[in-house]
Amino acid sequence: MTLPRDVLVLERHKIAERLRLDECIAAVESAFGALGRGEGHRSAALVAHVEGGGFHVKAALFGNGRSWFVAKANANFPGNPGRFELPTIQGTILVFDGNDGRLRAVMDSAEITLLRTAAATAVAAKHLARAESQTVTVCGCGEQGRAQLAALKLVLPIARAYACDREPCQADRFAAELSIDLGIEIQPTANLAEAARRSDVIVTCTPSREFLLARDHVRPGTFIAAVGADYAEKREIHPALRAAAKVVVDDLEQCATSGDLHHALESGDMTRDRVHAELAEVVARTKPGRTSAAEITLFDSTGIALEDAAAAVLVVERALTHGGVGTVLLGA
Repeated sequence: MTLPRDVLVLERHKIAERLRLDECIAAVESAFGALGRGEGHRSAALVAHVEGGGFHVKAALFGNGRSWFVAKANANFPGNPGRFELPTIQGTILVFDGNDGRLRAVMDSAEITLLRTAAATAVAAKHLARAESQTVTVCGCGEQGRAQLAALKLVLPIARAYACDREPCQADRFAAELSIDLGIEIQPTANLAEAARRSDVIVTCTPSREFLLARDHVRPGTFIAAVGADYAEKREIHPALRAAAKVVVDDLEQCATSGDLHHALESGDMTRDRVHAELAEVVARTKPGRTSAAEITLFDSTGIALEDAAAAVLVVERALTHGGVGTVLLGA
């Protein structure tokens, strides 16, 4: 195989050195706003399920002054850390020049996926959470849970958090480490319902196949980010809770077939026309976000290619402009 000339190979640790979470939030918010104004491009996804996990390919045309095509192929196996000492998420992102078709970069996908998912929650929180929200419950204390809390602290005045995980030692470690890193009070807990009732913001980022959060767990005015259910078999939010909330999705078609929304559609607790908006519409202000202090708002996050593209292009453009980010392969 003859490699194209001047292809950047960007490893995860190099991406982490150059992509700050606050910058990722800004890039993702800008991309959603452009999409909502009709300036962005819809993305596409292909999903394949296997025992113990699954694969997906997500791709998007992306324009931020120049044209890019970004495609991500990811494997998602939640049992990997315990069974094989491998990461849950493994994959690759390809970035092409949208003007001439040249492959410009091959990137590890893990850091991009981690940060863009947390960034999307932060963008949703800016528009759907109460501005004075101070208390968060994070259900699922892995890497994504850590990124979610860090991202929320960048957009809300978070002062305390509850950490809940099916592995108590994971919640303990989460609380001990992030309380220092983020400078907030974090309490590990095994009682999700009790923690949720005390919280202004709730994030679920688990591989659960059983409903975790019910209607009576949530007080008026709460913002919920439902992040973990990105396949049809997964579920975190009870349909009755979803039906009681103002629901904003990252992509209606994707959420209707994977994630928690489709469970509410199948049970009859919701219909598509009861979904308030896509996040792009809220960011572009073509539809309102939160309109009262008492309403429960819910962001259904299944992860779309536009988020990957916004983050990946930010890294690639910086690498091409400043160098020093990754290895350059020269074709024969």
